[in-house]
Amino acid sequence: MPLTLEQLNTATQADFVALLEGTYEHSPWVAEGAWAARPFASLAALKAALAESVRRAGRDRQMALVRAHPELAGKAMASNSLTAESTNEQSKAGLTNCTPDELALIGRLNAQYNARFGFPFIMPVRGPRGTGLTKQQIIATVQRRLNHHPDYEFAEALRAIHRIAEIRLDDKFGQAPVLGNLVWDWAEQLAVHTDPGYAERGELTVTYLTDAHRACAAQLATWMREDCGFDEVTIDAVGNVVGIYHGTDRNAPRLLTGSHYDTVRNGGKYDGRLGILVPMACVRELHRAGKRLPYGFEVVGFAEEEGQRYKAVFLGSGALTGDFDPAWLDQQDADGIPMRAAIAHAGLRVEDIAGLRRDPARYLGFVEVHIEQGPVLNETDLPLGIVTSINGSVRYVGEVVGMASHAGTTPMDRRRDAAAAVAELVLFMEKRAAAEPHLVATVGMLEVPNGSINVVPGRCRFSLDIRATTNEARDACERDVLAELQAICERRGVHHHVEQTMRASAAPSAPAWQQRWERAVQALGLPLYRMPSGAGHDAMKLHEVMPQAMLFVRGENAGISHNPLESTTNHDMELSVRAFQTLLTQLASEQA
Repeated sequence: MPLTLEQLNTATQADFVALLEGTYEHSPWVAEGAWAARPFASLAALKAALAESVRRAGRDRQMALVRAHPELAGKAMASNSLTAESTNEQSKAGLTNCTPDELALIGRLNAQYNARFGFPFIMPVRGPRGTGLTKQQIIATVQRRLNHHPDYEFAEALRAIHRIAEIRLDDKFGQAPVLGNLVWDWAEQLAVHTDPGYAERGELTVTYLTDAHRACAAQLATWMREDCGFDEVTIDAVGNVVGIYHGTDRNAPRLLTGSHYDTVRNGGKYDGRLGILVPMACVRELHRAGKRLPYGFEVVGFAEEEGQRYKAVFLGSGALTGDFDPAWLDQQDADGIPMRAAIAHAGLRVEDIAGLRRDPARYLGFVEVHIEQGPVLNETDLPLGIVTSINGSVRYVGEVVGMASHAGTTPMDRRRDAAAAVAELVLFMEKRAAAEPHLVATVGMLEVPNGSINVVPGRCRFSLDIRATTNEARDACERDVLAELQAICERRGVHHHVEQTMRASAAPSAPAWQQRWERAVQALGLPLYRMPSGAGHDAMKLHEVMPQAMLFVRGENAGISHNPLESTTNHDMELSVRAFQTLLTQLASEQA
């Protein structure tokens, strides 16, 4: 019989530990430490208490927990001395059926890892979907992580142990994250579409109005219409995919939600897309239950947010706020294709763009679910975070022009080195931003066109990205950076030009909507964690015309994003869907 929370909540400490035996490998003390946190309102609350027990334990006991785990396809497997749980997990990943060559390779990697870090390599081999990773994925991960810092690897080991425990608890309770699995599968299917040149390398890149981008839009529209039961589904004049699920009163104001489906180059599968798929799953469940809300629900897959093909950003959400700049239509991509031509090629009409502007009076507000894109939730062992505000940001692209000259014959005091000037600016930005909390400054693009090893760079192209929790802090840093760039160029005898490509104001969450997310998270039995967003989001644009608030979902691999390693788990996706469902229900009771 499956285990129940009622059994755990009424158990003595000894029985509690016995019921959870095997959840944390050879470490009953983890359950002992969580017992006092009863009663647990949910399985998520139990998981949080177990993780907190490990967090409180201290380094020595944590190290003992890590070292209690067997090597993958190691001696314990060979001697049949693995626990039943470990045997099941390693079997699902095919590790119990390795070839001699695979066993030898894994053995060498295990030895290298242990020699470097002093503990075994630990990985939840059933993976973020719970169905098992391949041997090739496991081997590649060990090889990649051999180069990490020991502190990072120790933290990753503990996070892996919590993930292993999470999957084992599912087995004990006879539960599965059904809606999380649905969202996971959708994300995988959507990631099949990628731009040419990247597809051949197995990389995900979907830029504005390419064939891959249009295929994503068509797929989202099909799912909305056929799988989820939206009443109206359209692809609008800028490529936004819009799904409307009517309320009991079709004239009632709507709740607006969504995120973007374009990606950065060689990016991840969840940035933006999670915020489309999660509310789609909510509509699917409402439709299946034959349930209507007392308000309308509009889900938008925004066509563009990343600014990868053209310099303009927030094209999709900007069209809804009335901020689409017609001058953008004449921008050209790297192949010289104007945006106007790309829109026409996609079968869309530029003359219809102005009509996309939404009337804020027809909307209750805007909410967005998004993968965190950072390490904070991962480090705190929490699946969900409440966003308090979105940082204000400004971006520039620029170029310093000096004089290209021979690297061997040009004396150091005669040089007009464009790259050295930009390098000096990079170091200034790093120092300037580090001197103030909640301020970041980045040169993300740095290029010497047609550079040569024996030529003093005559040109250097660069980007500037400055973000802060307040517009005032952002603007002060911006002024200092631009002034320093001017001073550097004057001192070095070079000149420069810069072009502002984006400016977005800080967007504090609307208190009432932030509180709705907080109540939704609390209803899951999870601790509340409030945090600012350093990344920009479509919510920043909607903030200009209506109240907004965001929910963050924990990312794996230390929360890395804009990267192929960007990931989250089916369980965390499940919790985000359930939080959204709770928000919808609470809002319905308010509107009734």
